[in-house]
Amino acid sequence: MRILVTGGAGFIGTNLIKRLLEEGHKIHSLDDYSTGSKKNHQRGCKYIIGKVEEKRSQSNLHQNYDLIYHLAGLSRIQPSFNNPTSTFSANTVGTQEMCEFARNTNAKLVYAGSSSKHHDPYQSPYAAYKYLGEEVCKMYRKTYGIDIEIVRFYNVYGPKEVIDGDWAAVIGIWRRQVRDKQPITIVGDGEQRRDFTHVDDIVDGLWRVGMKSTKHEDAWELGTGCNYSLNEVYQMFKDKFDITCTYIPDQSGNYRKTLRENSDAIEKLNWQPQDRLLNYINNLEKL
Repeated sequence: MRILVTGGAGFIGTNLIKRLLEEGHKIHSLDDYSTGSKKNHQRGCKYIIGKVEEKRSQSNLHQNYDLIYHLAGLSRIQPSFNNPTSTFSANTVGTQEMCEFARNTNAKLVYAGSSSKHHDPYQSPYAAYKYLGEEVCKMYRKTYGIDIEIVRFYNVYGPKEVIDGDWAAVIGIWRRQVRDKQPITIVGDGEQRRDFTHVDDIVDGLWRVGMKSTKHEDAWELGTGCNYSLNEVYQMFKDKFDITCTYIPDQSGNYRKTLRENSDAIEKLNWQPQDRLLNYINNLEKL
């Protein structure tokens, strides 16, 4: 198959492209490298520099992709408060442009949504604009009959995760703090719970949604179905690295709990996620 992966130089995109190349597909990536890295390039993939929200970027793309994985976007809550315009542009306008590109080229599109859908979408620009991205996809699906599937991610971690900078998530941040010999920072009381999902399971879920013809009228939930408090995850880090922690004030837009809402992907796609978090932490080496 000829496949386009937007955000292909990022964390999840890199892992997805690796699998698709191993299966012999012809892969192109569209990425503006705002959060991705050229260090993530995979041999055999053609990397195209451009923004999904800019129509001119489409002139550098083929017009006969079989499948588009739309993973590009600004994916963290806290940076979105300082950058609402760029977050809207990437997460909502970019999604509309990719839906229109899929409509014009008759390609199937898989959109990376967010589990923030299950909370108040107006608590942050990130949550609001990912929610709007889903609504755009559903409109194109219903109005134009485009083959569009939506997936929702839950707290993804694993190889190639971002460690430095504003785009790091909690596991990446804590890995950096271990590297720098700093105390681990726990936001709030540490009792908020997260459904941590390994990127290998996310990639397998994306593969199944993209390659199979099974459709979902809403969205596929890609989470393990179990969650841990941040205090529990800190204990895993402490047991491995003998590191201390410090508590900092809670942050705007954070949720008390994330947990996969349904098991449709397991029942209908034979997706089989695993709880890999403890094993992952125990196999980490100090950076």
